[in-house]
Amino acid sequence: MKLPGIKVFLLLPVAFALMANLPAQPLNQETKNLFNNLKSLAPSQVLFGHQDDLAYGVQWKKERHRSDIKDVCGDYPAVFGWEIGHIGQSPFSLDTVWFKDLRHWIREAYKMGGVNTISWHLDNPCTGGSAWDNTDCIADILPGGSKHEMYLQQLEAVADFLGTLTTGLFSKQLIPIIFRPFHEHSGDWFWWGKGHTTPEDYKALYRFTVNYLRQVRGLDNVLICYSPDVIADEAAYLEFYPGDNFVDLMGLDDYHDVGNPRRAGDLTKRLRLVVELAESRGKIPVLSETGLNMIPEPDWWTNVLWKAIADDPVASRIAYLMVWRNARTNHHFGPFRGHPSADDFVRFVNDPRVLTVSELPKIYR
Repeated sequence: MKLPGIKVFLLLPVAFALMANLPAQPLNQETKNLFNNLKSLAPSQVLFGHQDDLAYGVQWKKERHRSDIKDVCGDYPAVFGWEIGHIGQSPFSLDTVWFKDLRHWIREAYKMGGVNTISWHLDNPCTGGSAWDNTDCIADILPGGSKHEMYLQQLEAVADFLGTLTTGLFSKQLIPIIFRPFHEHSGDWFWWGKGHTTPEDYKALYRFTVNYLRQVRGLDNVLICYSPDVIADEAAYLEFYPGDNFVDLMGLDDYHDVGNPRRAGDLTKRLRLVVELAESRGKIPVLSETGLNMIPEPDWWTNVLWKAIADDPVASRIAYLMVWRNARTNHHFGPFRGHPSADDFVRFVNDPRVLTVSELPKIYR
């Protein structure tokens, strides 16, 4: 239930309570089913995902039913990644996708039986700079901070958008979403990253954000994915971990280890760690972001990325992997028609352990 005046006038006692270790709110049935089905698939199947897949590709934009992935292999990805940076500030996202179109594509992905995951590159509330303006800010946006009301307005815009993602134009049922806030915090390139805040302040912000979405706004369709960038060990992975009540999926963003076959073993080791931690906590392990820009190696899909995952009995128990977007010829992480790696990508997705959208079971049932 939405509290009166939450938009700007959230009382401090309530605000501080939202940082507490509150029990998770009940999820709607389809969101529970998504969680349970991903968890049950993870030991033997890996869903393939792609960022902004339906919105645009290399040298095209907003073409109905178009997808670079579908152009290459004949099917859409199983996981669709989306970005909501600039929500509440602009009619279109950080990636210049109109939010009205984004809502439509999320619904299309859901109707296909695919999984939707959303990231949030929030502009720095303290400076107005981008997410990459790494001026310290978290302490200022926590309850009692000078920019707390500004952060609440941003968070309310997120909640408003998530609350409009219904299964149909005349439906009130919400589409299950995997939300991945404040990602790659183990690096220093975002204002919420390591070196610009303390672990305790990061955890407080994470808890406040999740509790606002679930407790205050009552969103019953949101699973939460925690996803640091590359980490060395368990202590580093858990240093900023907000607690089991605030996390449903335990992810890893790793671009570092997939650029060279000699480093791919490090991806295997990191994924082993993530899988073991997630399974011990009843969470879902995922490779939440990865990819090699422009994919210059024609056998990269099978000989680097998939080899690092599939050849290890533990690392291969991730539920999904997602590569980043296809924006233009010099910035793309999936193949497109005619790309030198296209044939190898087809070999990769034709592995019976890799699932595209038409191969998914009824994941919301």
